[in-house]
Amino acid sequence: MKNVRRWSIPFGFAFVGWAFCAAIMGVLPPLIGMKATLVVHLIAGPTAFAALGFSYRRWFGDAAPVAVAAMFVGFVIAMDFGLVAVVILKSMDMFRSILGTWLPFLLIFLASWAAGSEQRTVNNEQ
Repeated sequence: MKNVRRWSIPFGFAFVGWAFCAAIMGVLPPLIGMKATLVVHLIAGPTAFAALGFSYRRWFGDAAPVAVAAMFVGFVIAMDFGLVAVVILKSMDMFRSILGTWLPFLLIFLASWAAGSEQRTVNNEQ
């Protein structure tokens, strides 16, 4: 049971980050256009995951930052594939976009990892 709790918390954090990104992609295109939305998503998504990675590390800190970052981006990839592409869009076209899909995945991983690692450094220096 303890192992389930250990991973349910970062999955909850990942869900919050993914939902934030999904809201950006669902709400902004009709308001500002798809290209501007992709830029907002490219900046806001990794920023949100950096804040989530930092917060997770500060509050729980029981998993390595690289493991949490991999879990965050793995969750996002799974949701984007399984829910967005297969169920909602019924198309894999979103995975053809470097700016809209692959670069955000990379930046979410790097931002989460860096934020979690930074918190660890701050805690070790105190």
